[in-house]
Amino acid sequence: MHVAHIMASCMGGIRTSGDLVAWMQMTHKMKIHEAKAYVAKKLGIDEEDLTNEEVMRELRKDLGIGTVTSIAGSPKGIRAKWNVANLLGVKIRSVELFKSQLTFNGV
Repeated sequence: MHVAHIMASCMGGIRTSGDLVAWMQMTHKMKIHEAKAYVAKKLGIDEEDLTNEEVMRELRKDLGIGTVTSIAGSPKGIRAKWNVANLLGVKIRSVELFKSQLTFNGV
């Protein structure tokens, strides 16, 4: 986990795609190059753009997967994490817990 955190931090974390790459490293035991390729393919961009803050901010905003500074009306917190889980096809424990606690009472 420490290596994934270091690599994600070096990739800019949520400013770019470091958090997404780290999720793939931690949940699917991918090596860094494999994780980058997977995330780039899921996002529909080149691997070089994974560290481009301008490209990633717009993409993160459009996909609703969270940005460093909030954007009015865009997903934040658990909503953004839920979108990340759906996009990457991973189970995120906090999202699964949140889902299990939802009740709709016939609505």
